[in-house]
Amino acid sequence: MSDFAAPAASDTADFSNTRVAAAAAAAAVAFTTPAAPASFPAADTGLLTRAYHLMHTAAEMAALYEEKKTVASRYVHATARGHEAVQLAAAFLLIETDYAAPYYRDDALLLGLGLRPYELMLQLLAKADDPFSGGRTYYSHPSLRRAGIPVIPHQSSATGMQAIPATGMAHALAYFESQGLNYPRNGEAGVQAASSKPVVLCSIGDGAMTEGEVAEALQMAILHQLPIIYLVQDNDWGISATGREMRAMNAYEFAAGFPGLRRIQVDGADVESSHAGLAEAFAHVRGRRGPVLVHAKCPLLGHHTSGVRREWYRNDLVSHQEQDPLPRLHQRLLTLGVAEQKLDELRAQARATVRADWTQALAAPNPDPATFADHEFAPTVVTAEAGERSPAGAEKTLMVDAALHTVDDILREFPEALFYGQDVGGELGGVFREAALLAKKYGDSRVFNTPIQEAYIVGSTAGMAAVGARPIVEIQFADYIWPALNQLVEELSKSCYLTMGKFPIPALIRVPIGAYGGGGPYHSGSIESTLLTIRGIKVVYPSNAADMKGLMRAAFLDPNPVVMLEHKGLYWSKVPGTEEAKTIEPAAGYVIPLGKAAIAQAADAEKLRRGETALVVTYGMGVHWTRAASRDFPGQIEILDLRTLNPLDFEAVEAATRRHGKVLVLTEEPLMNSFAESLAGRIQRHCFEVMDAPVFTLGAANLPAIALNVELEKQMLPSAAKVAVALAELLAY
Repeated sequence: MSDFAAPAASDTADFSNTRVAAAAAAAAVAFTTPAAPASFPAADTGLLTRAYHLMHTAAEMAALYEEKKTVASRYVHATARGHEAVQLAAAFLLIETDYAAPYYRDDALLLGLGLRPYELMLQLLAKADDPFSGGRTYYSHPSLRRAGIPVIPHQSSATGMQAIPATGMAHALAYFESQGLNYPRNGEAGVQAASSKPVVLCSIGDGAMTEGEVAEALQMAILHQLPIIYLVQDNDWGISATGREMRAMNAYEFAAGFPGLRRIQVDGADVESSHAGLAEAFAHVRGRRGPVLVHAKCPLLGHHTSGVRREWYRNDLVSHQEQDPLPRLHQRLLTLGVAEQKLDELRAQARATVRADWTQALAAPNPDPATFADHEFAPTVVTAEAGERSPAGAEKTLMVDAALHTVDDILREFPEALFYGQDVGGELGGVFREAALLAKKYGDSRVFNTPIQEAYIVGSTAGMAAVGARPIVEIQFADYIWPALNQLVEELSKSCYLTMGKFPIPALIRVPIGAYGGGGPYHSGSIESTLLTIRGIKVVYPSNAADMKGLMRAAFLDPNPVVMLEHKGLYWSKVPGTEEAKTIEPAAGYVIPLGKAAIAQAADAEKLRRGETALVVTYGMGVHWTRAASRDFPGQIEILDLRTLNPLDFEAVEAATRRHGKVLVLTEEPLMNSFAESLAGRIQRHCFEVMDAPVFTLGAANLPAIALNVELEKQMLPSAAKVAVALAELLAY
């Protein structure tokens, strides 16, 4: 009796809590019951023969990599050995207008989609012509936008993280359908218009299903009835930990707790069982009857990866090898009347192709080291300020209203744009009313609430963008962004670089930030230094309504991930000293290019000539503290408002420093190890010969949180008075 034998089974009933245990018990029994005979309708010998050839191709690749391991294992890789049957079944059901998120063991799936062994070997060897990443990322980490093949966006190696971006792809498909919009892929050169509704395939391992972010993805897939298939390949191993050590239930049992998620079990070592179950899943999703989870039991015949070898810890190889899908398919084809000679020819063809492709891949050139920095960001479309900043007859507006009006303008102008996050939809329109009435105006498919799922809010934007949507999302408070960092770092920030620019992620992520008036330890934090350690994202921080409007539109139009930090204390201009955050509202369409600082206050020319001035480099609330403090030093203080922290306008910083020779870098963050200290060091390094004093810095106290009591808060934070003290010392230096 096989641990791997599993009949195709499905369950569409709603599950109450009382049925979870029973479903788990039934699933356990199913996996110790011999597999029921399964076959394609009328036993599709042609498809089985194709599967046999590709299965041998994948096996020959794995064998060659082991034979040539001194070369092949220079960079880590994993292979599909044992998983080929279910992967090929999935590949045969995908069409070019679908979307797929293969994972690092899915090289057989990629072969089934039409990729050459040569192309995969180029990635294995980190060659320049690797079609996915140009030698930048691991084997079987594809990213491809090619006619005839489903769109495959970037996926990281962080296990379980792929579920959210993949679900974001399905969410975007559902969005386009809800708006009556054409699927963007239908307009690509060489791509045939969709003959059936597209679906998303998310490949994932059973061990990764224990990640909390997977549950977030399943929640949203069910809540919005998204067109996605989660293909769970279960070989009962993590790295060296078995299923019994890692989980209380397998993925099929786990899915019983998600009413509305259809579940199907297949024998992942049998092509026919896998194809039958997956065909049922594809038909269900293409018919828009909700998401499906397919649980496939597979043997693990190869190493976990080339760097973690099976002989070091495996004691179950014999039982796994008994379930090798290759001899099982071989015997099935003989039963169907395919001649042994024909099968020998297919094996020989596979071996010859793999050996020839290996020779060709070895000879392929390595990447040019001069290209190492290419594709950090996709080229921006906004390179100059445009539109009316101060239109005649316009009235002053609050920062929060400037933000609201900008999103309104964007939604009206760009049908691919949508806005979501916690509490931004429905009646409330955000806890700061920054999305007030937008849901009523544009509908719940465009402006909607999410569960308390920061990871999904951020990570789904990667999938949304891959399909062609333009998401604007909100994290309710900066202090709650931390659950989203996995997605921000692993999926969003690396995508453009690791795909050679094929999959930049145009996502606008709004984050209310900062302290004022007793917000306390979980609603007052400043996080910009942490964000600025993440390469591949842009960080914007406006200080007034006009900049809010211009920067927000530019951030939306930017083809890269942009985090927009919006100070809560400036939203309403109610904090004393922040009245100038309220400005004339620019006209619709006004943009400010990211990465351009602005002089918020100039020094008196005569005092500058006499050497009696100083420069304050700051952003956000710091602009207003400095403006108030500078009243004690009339004409002596220039304020450079950075506006964008990455990319940083260091050219403007350096030019202003050279004008004055004395610089204070001001931040609301705790000072130690901050962006402000880093910038101060950079100024010192590049402008040392013109400095008349060391670069001064001022920030919050180096404490882990902002205290609730307003008097304690005042002690911790910078203020106009503290800035004035620092400026007096700097000017007197």
